[in-house]
Amino acid sequence: MKTKTRRALSAGRSARSPLGFATRSIHAGQEPDPTTGAVMQPIYQTSTYRQPALGSGWPYDYARTINPTRSALERNLAALEGGLEARCFASGMSAIRAVLDLLRSGDHVVVSQNVYGGTYRLFEGLLRSFGLDFSWVDTSSPGAVLAAIRPTTRMLFVETPTNPVLGITDLRAAARIARARGLTLVVDNTFLSPYFQRPIELGAHVVVHSTTKYLNGHSDSVGGCVVTTRKRDAERIAWLQNAVGAVLSPVDSFLVLRGIKTLALRMERHQESALRIASWLKRHPRVRKVHYPGLRSHPQHALARRQMSGFGGMISFDVGSFAAARKFLGRLRLCALAESLGGVETLISHPASMTHGSVPPAERRRIGVTDGLVRISVGIEDPKDLLADLEQGLAALGKTRR
Repeated sequence: MKTKTRRALSAGRSARSPLGFATRSIHAGQEPDPTTGAVMQPIYQTSTYRQPALGSGWPYDYARTINPTRSALERNLAALEGGLEARCFASGMSAIRAVLDLLRSGDHVVVSQNVYGGTYRLFEGLLRSFGLDFSWVDTSSPGAVLAAIRPTTRMLFVETPTNPVLGITDLRAAARIARARGLTLVVDNTFLSPYFQRPIELGAHVVVHSTTKYLNGHSDSVGGCVVTTRKRDAERIAWLQNAVGAVLSPVDSFLVLRGIKTLALRMERHQESALRIASWLKRHPRVRKVHYPGLRSHPQHALARRQMSGFGGMISFDVGSFAAARKFLGRLRLCALAESLGGVETLISHPASMTHGSVPPAERRRIGVTDGLVRISVGIEDPKDLLADLEQGLAALGKTRR
């Protein structure tokens, strides 16, 4: 591989690589092993390294601080998101916690009102007790964001599409507000991955992911990452990664690298099947409402088309009540009732009692997480088999008026 191409693959935003996304997914940040020629990044399962001499400046000292397998994944993610640096953590929540540690006691954060329940739990249940303050607003409304900003506001934290009702925030508008008010714009890009959405190109300063989801794609690893664009943030996140020590293991780093190699192919299949299923659900007499940005009926469909290159594989739909949801979910055989999302297998969940169980009921109702809401992460199985499974589950509900 030519030196120029090698540098473009190993770098992030500064490289302005002409190579396509699928090519960078497979090659960015990693080269064949110089010792054996292995095309996959080796798993460096070691806790420490022998240094050549005292004071030699040898970069490898301790595996919490640096690990070659993890470093390859970090270079890869920085390149895919177009960031300066990426740092990988033991979970998506530990990655988000590191980002909030960029702040100080007394700082205020404007947050999307509809986010993953674990994010709500972390912010309200833990970080508020350390002196941070949060305002939960509809970030799809620039006016609502502006109205929530205070003199102490330092960060705008956006999840788009939101979990689980798939609301869309205009990231260009959010970036304009952040620039004008001196805020750090953080975007949780877990639901779409950098294949379908690149927030940094739209003005975000920091991007977070649960690598557990689409990036890994095989439901066999838990992890998170933070991608930064500014040197001061990159240095602070690196320091926090080492100081706190919630790092991604070598094996998990290897698994995510492996998963990313097929990200482009998987995301296309997830979307293709999701659009077919969402359209079918929209017409189904036993389904009251469907949330999917790829449907023209979605209130922000036009925005989604502008800022996303695809609509993703996540759908949520309302069957009317908790009793109906329980009956429906109990009949399914192919779709697995499970937490998480983004795997090759189709996963289905009941947000009110599962992913958003930590959110108070009144707050859930306010943001549209009803007791009848079901969330489906569409896998890459044959769509006709998924439709057959969903049909036999919905048939258990009898006749339902819209």
